[in-house]
Amino acid sequence: MTEGLPSVASAALPGTSHPSTAPARVSPAASDPLPLVIEATSLLLLNAETTERTILAGRRLARALGHRATVFPRWDELIVRIEGEQGSSAQIAVVAPVAVDMHKVLETERVVDAVSRGELAPEEGRSAFARISALPPISLGRFVLAAAVGACALAVVWGASGASTFPLIAFSAAAGALLRRALARVIPTFLVQPFGAALVAGLVGGLAQRFQLDSALALIAVCPCMMLVPGPHFLNGFIDLARARIALGCARLAFAGVVILAITAGLLLGLSLVGASLPVSPPSRSIPLPLDVVAAALAVSAFASVYSMPWRYLPIPMVVGACAHGLRWSLLELGTSAEAAAFVACILVGGVVTLLTPRLRQPFAALSFAAVVTLIPSVFLFRMAAGLVELARVGETVHPGLASAILSNGATATLILLAMGFGLILPKLLVDRFHDG
Repeated sequence: MTEGLPSVASAALPGTSHPSTAPARVSPAASDPLPLVIEATSLLLLNAETTERTILAGRRLARALGHRATVFPRWDELIVRIEGEQGSSAQIAVVAPVAVDMHKVLETERVVDAVSRGELAPEEGRSAFARISALPPISLGRFVLAAAVGACALAVVWGASGASTFPLIAFSAAAGALLRRALARVIPTFLVQPFGAALVAGLVGGLAQRFQLDSALALIAVCPCMMLVPGPHFLNGFIDLARARIALGCARLAFAGVVILAITAGLLLGLSLVGASLPVSPPSRSIPLPLDVVAAALAVSAFASVYSMPWRYLPIPMVVGACAHGLRWSLLELGTSAEAAAFVACILVGGVVTLLTPRLRQPFAALSFAAVVTLIPSVFLFRMAAGLVELARVGETVHPGLASAILSNGATATLILLAMGFGLILPKLLVDRFHDG
């Protein structure tokens, strides 16, 4: 977790009133909106707010102080240019959008609103942004509990039934959460934390198989890892690509992909260290709709908690996620394909969340992903991962059907993920097209 405000460097931009060889000079006047805008937009971009709302916040702040702002978000920097009667100036904030903190986004949006309405002076706004930047993450107890509850809830959705399955999953997820917090203090590298937590999940799942503690190895090993999936970064990347911000969108997707690779590497390494392997066909069973919906709501609350959502807002994504999961369950019972069912459910979530986020002042990607996390095609991902491990083990003696099974499971998982992504962002793109902000 990044602490303090992102570092800022001055730079001249083409079209400013300063020579191209000299840095832009920031006026020390209290009414100069440049420092205020750079701090607000940096906080929003860093903590998973959408690019569009980040740019809108910067424009609103500058307009409230009688200036015009142009915001250029990139992966590792945020450039803000301010134009007014006295000329132009610009700054570059060094910030990479790797965090997800819904509380910080909420507080930042509130300060932006207050300054824009004239209820808060710019100097008070800057002090408020400094305070928000220094806010700690959710408490360790809530973080560990959310990881354990979320992993167990996902196991219920995906068919866990053994009495020993849930204690093992809860222990693995809780231990991984503790390790993540410890690693964040020692090695603040974004890849080490998910790798370490996935390694713990692989070790626990592998030991459960070796000592025959439980037969549901796939669920014990993978459910804690699903709590690490960087879904908000995937969604923000899709939205940026849809808005033709190709460089930023590709960078977000690349970051999410690298995190997924770190999770996969940690999981497979943990399994191999104890001589275990992921079964090709994980256990599954049909569960009643009421139990399915309750488990989905618990999983949603866990992800929203991990993303630092304030307690008072938790019921909202829980209800939305439970309704979406129930809708998908009903469509599957009627014979609808998995991709179509996921698309329709995500259309519902995307539409509701798009209407709610301006009022709740919450990041769209984090809120919507938390609501649909139970729709992730886990069974197909399990089978694809198990097939890849088996393919690497047998080498040239591979059975001809194994490669086709890997491709089939991978294609199914990809189609469902694409359906989910388009279902979530289409309502937002349509609403934003006809309504600014």
